[in-house]
Amino acid sequence: MIAVKRNLKWVVIALLTIGVIPVMITVYEVIFTKNKSVVFLGNYHPKVALIVICYYVLLLCLGIVWLIRQIIFITKLKSEKTKAELMLLKSQVSPHFFFNMLNNLYGLVAKDSRKAQELILKLSDMMRYSIYEGEKEIVKIQEEIDFLKNYIELHKMRYHKHITVDFNCDVDENRKVVPLLFIILLENAFKHGVENLRQNAYIKMNLTTSQNEISFAIENNYEKMDNQSGIGLKNLKRRLELIYPNQHDLTFSKTESVYQARLILKQL
Repeated sequence: MIAVKRNLKWVVIALLTIGVIPVMITVYEVIFTKNKSVVFLGNYHPKVALIVICYYVLLLCLGIVWLIRQIIFITKLKSEKTKAELMLLKSQVSPHFFFNMLNNLYGLVAKDSRKAQELILKLSDMMRYSIYEGEKEIVKIQEEIDFLKNYIELHKMRYHKHITVDFNCDVDENRKVVPLLFIILLENAFKHGVENLRQNAYIKMNLTTSQNEISFAIENNYEKMDNQSGIGLKNLKRRLELIYPNQHDLTFSKTESVYQARLILKQL
């Protein structure tokens, strides 16, 4: 933006200079030729007039070229800003989940080393996916499904209570999707539902694809509803605005004991 302002300053100076030239010529004609009615370049030799006209045509062409370059520059700048913002939003996905899992591992290593090893492998897979696959613009939807299943299995190993998680998929495995979108909704279901329930906790998920859209629906029960407009959902909404402008539909609904979220990605 600093470069744009600097270039704009020089353009304004150039335009003012260009604007002064015909005024100076007109003043010269009025004062020194004593013409009462002045026609710009009217009393000059045709060659002089042609040179002046070519000069203005050249300036006009240079101005158009500069304007096009500035438009391209600003477009690239906005694109880079969007990419930087997306990378920042991705880096904020589920950080406390990994911290919680590491804390659980610390206590589990001495009690059940075999289970701890299994947790470490699954956690390693999740972190690898978040870091490396999460940097990609799109991934196969099956990879995203495997990531969600790992997340579910890790949570099941954490809790000392029975929880029911139904995950139904009817997708084209080769379909592409932006990574790390659905995980935020699943994370909220565990955080605001399963973690606060002593018994009968459940989560139901459905992921389907059709020719023109991808649909993800999730439902969970809860006892006490917290405000679910935390950083995770804010990041999700912002990412959707940047990646799927006017091509997504994110809705929420709740009763006294059931919370539902639905995300539809259109025209993929």
